[in-house]
Amino acid sequence: MSFVHLHVHTEYSLLDGACRIDRMMERVKELGQTAIAITDHGVMYGCIDFYKAAKDAGIKPIIGCEVYVARRGMEDRVHGIDNDPYHLVLLCKDRTGYENLCKLVSEAFTNGFYGKPRIDLALLEQYHEGLIATSACLAGAIPQYLMEENYAAAKEYALKLSNIFGPEHFYLELQDHGIEEQQAVNQGVQRLARETGLPMIITNDAHYLRREDAEMQDVLLCIQTGKTVDDANRMKFQTEEFYLKSEQELLELFPNLQEALDNTARIADMCNLEFVFNEYHLPSFDVPAGFTNETYFRKLCYEGFEERYDDPPEEYLQRLEYEIDVISRMGYVNYYLIVWDFIRYAKENGIPVGPGRGSGAASIVAYCMHITEVDPMKYALIFERFLNPERVSMPDFDTDFCQERRGKVIEYVTEKYGADHVAQIATFGTMAARGAIRDVGRALNFTYAETDVVAKLVPGTVRSLSEALEVNPKLKEMYDGDERVHLLIDTAMKLEGMPRNTSTHAAGVVITADPVCSYVPLSRNDDTIVTQYTMTTIEQLGLLKMDVRLVR
Repeated sequence: MSFVHLHVHTEYSLLDGACRIDRMMERVKELGQTAIAITDHGVMYGCIDFYKAAKDAGIKPIIGCEVYVARRGMEDRVHGIDNDPYHLVLLCKDRTGYENLCKLVSEAFTNGFYGKPRIDLALLEQYHEGLIATSACLAGAIPQYLMEENYAAAKEYALKLSNIFGPEHFYLELQDHGIEEQQAVNQGVQRLARETGLPMIITNDAHYLRREDAEMQDVLLCIQTGKTVDDANRMKFQTEEFYLKSEQELLELFPNLQEALDNTARIADMCNLEFVFNEYHLPSFDVPAGFTNETYFRKLCYEGFEERYDDPPEEYLQRLEYEIDVISRMGYVNYYLIVWDFIRYAKENGIPVGPGRGSGAASIVAYCMHITEVDPMKYALIFERFLNPERVSMPDFDTDFCQERRGKVIEYVTEKYGADHVAQIATFGTMAARGAIRDVGRALNFTYAETDVVAKLVPGTVRSLSEALEVNPKLKEMYDGDERVHLLIDTAMKLEGMPRNTSTHAAGVVITADPVCSYVPLSRNDDTIVTQYTMTTIEQLGLLKMDVRLVR
């Protein structure tokens, strides 16, 4: 391993990065490289998807983020000064680095947000351990000072970062995308390296996988900014060089800097973060004095059994004991107690609660604890569909609450476990087939009527645009016979399925033993603190995910 891309933006740099994770590893292998980093702008949305895709492909994943650093303090919010933060790349060496990156990214959203999620140098000093920093692109502080011809300030800032991270964990970045300003910046960076002894690396700030993807990424930027490709004054990358390049291509750009290329591999060797999936991290549940969690759980089960059944058959009791044993052995006693507690709160406070849906209704324990209101014995429901010792997966009660007072249940949970231990869960809106056509049509300056004709030919039942071309002859005829429609559909197919925006999941709430940001990064949707990972990822990481659904 002699070169590794350490500055890469996936589709989770929303409407900016176009390195599709599901296609990235194939490109890395094609280049003969064995590791790659993810460094999306200010967020960690795609880190777990990226990690799993890399591992599946036999590529070493390096988890990171290109964070925004406030020019002053992250609490400062003066327009014209504080709304243009610097960039800085952070890479995780280990679990400590990951937890610190989660905290930094979370703080950037929850306390530092001003146009963008921002941290500052004071916060970096607090949460630098386990992280490697690099000086980033032209928007980094050091390149900015060099472009202002303020070499002294650039040197001072570089030494500050070196002091924070340690000289072996801070690197100066060199980039060359054919942009005039980069030539002067690169000269200044090399002078800094000579005078300070700080090591350099070469990166390519990749926003797409191949050179030919530049046009597609340009359309993506138009979608983000609401502009068209014909608008001369829009946000646009200056060249088509922001792709995953080969080591040879970069060596031709920097022929006398082999060590800076090799340093990327040295960083990759230092980064050895491993995630463990399906190992559960359940919060504790406080029980009354004189009880353990197990004995209190058993007490609730038997009290409820007596309430629910009058002279039940022996097999009912056997089923209860069997479920108690399985729940205890699999470590889900606290899970049942937590669910029982917030449902009890809702019922005692007049908040309508549904009878329970899905496989959770198959548990006699849940029925006895009044978590569900369906008798599984009466309907011969099978407990193993909900919790099976042969197939380890987190149980999941689907619970419906009255729309108007669901928030009270979340408030109760937040107060009981602590605001930093509870968060709602994010979800992503994606560019589906018809939506991708409409988005791309606007960006390519099609009229609404032109785009509408094409979009309406995409059947609502298809899963992709390629499938739509197969099942609708009229759409295929337009695609084959009209060059503009051909371009529209081809571009839409490249963007189809990419995340477009984030929102808050209608039901998902996560409760954690340690603060949520110890496990996952947080962001903010309006006034709601949410995880940056989806329900599926939260579950894979072994966190307690509650479905607190609302019904009208």
